[in-house]
Amino acid sequence: MIRLFTLLLLILPMSSHAIPAWGPIDDAAELIKNGNVHELAKKFASSIELTILNDENIYSANQAELVLGSFFKNNPVKAVKILHRVNSNPNLRYAILLLTTANAEYRASISMKLTNGVFLVNEIKIENDKKE
Repeated sequence: MIRLFTLLLLILPMSSHAIPAWGPIDDAAELIKNGNVHELAKKFASSIELTILNDENIYSANQAELVLGSFFKNNPVKAVKILHRVNSNPNLRYAILLLTTANAEYRASISMKLTNGVFLVNEIKIENDKKE
């Protein structure tokens, strides 16, 4: 029993070097909360599907940064709450966020794909919050 406990104490610290299950989503949500679109754009794939309300398009990372930056300039974020996460595939991270802005509440989804060992944002959708 003591050997098993000792073994667990040795193994558990090593597991902290693995990619956190939700780290990339939490990092993206924090950048959105802080309105730091420039840093978020560093996590964009080379092209990103971006939907803001009824405007849907595929943009380069630079174009997506400008479009998203414009949205957040007009809708400063006050709070971000992660409502739901999906971890069914080790190569994908997906979350639904509630964005509280100065003007309204929005529901956003963010999708990240593992590329060369790093999770990159490949899709963001922002729509009016669907209150029940």
